[in-house]
Amino acid sequence: MQDLKGKVAIVTGASRGIGRHIALQLAQRGADVAINYRSRQSEADEVVKEIEATGVKALAFKADLSKMPAARNLIRQVHEQWGRVDILVNNAGITRDKSMKKLTDDDWNEVLDTNLGSVYATCSEVLKIMIDQKYGRIINITSFVGQAGNFGQANYAASKGGIIAFTKTLALEMAKNNITVNAIAPGFTETEMLAQVPENIREQIVARVPMGRFGQPEEVARAVVFLAAEGDYITGQQINVNGGVYM
Repeated sequence: MQDLKGKVAIVTGASRGIGRHIALQLAQRGADVAINYRSRQSEADEVVKEIEATGVKALAFKADLSKMPAARNLIRQVHEQWGRVDILVNNAGITRDKSMKKLTDDDWNEVLDTNLGSVYATCSEVLKIMIDQKYGRIINITSFVGQAGNFGQANYAASKGGIIAFTKTLALEMAKNNITVNAIAPGFTETEMLAQVPENIREQIVARVPMGRFGQPEEVARAVVFLAAEGDYITGQQINVNGGVYM
């Protein structure tokens, strides 16, 4: 199905994991996709090749989105290259997990700047384009941790909870411009990050999930594509893709 044909999408943090699957599925629906990465150029280039094999255009853009000027410049570069930006998926994120007794100012600032600051910067820049187009689809990747909290993740939870509140506010402001703004909140998902967790801890984690398994990146990606392609009357919402770990 090519219902996103002619649309231009930006996916941040798209060289691997959930971002990679989002980029690939948007391409399969016909969108041209800009891949953002911070340091893994070879992996980003591989995603570009996979996307181009589907018959649409793809480019990789290096940017450290914890720096607001770099985040804004990413949007400008894609717009200059392709003349429009229709879909923005804010997926880039990091963790610096420590209990509050051990958390440092740097741990706090790095996570908030990357996870939340980048969403503010990319959205504020892309709105200039989408308002002129009278069309836009913004999908922000948050986490169930932003809803429920999680031990040792005060900084991460604050950043992801902030994304949810930001999403709702921006949706209210942009609805009249035919710009929808929504959030996807994954649960524990099989990514490189989760693969590094010791097996005994993985067993404890999965025991918390009512569906009895971890999510797959492509399951999160399908929710993103639904909002981009089918969600014309959906805005200001958070969709949980979490196997029931938070209801």
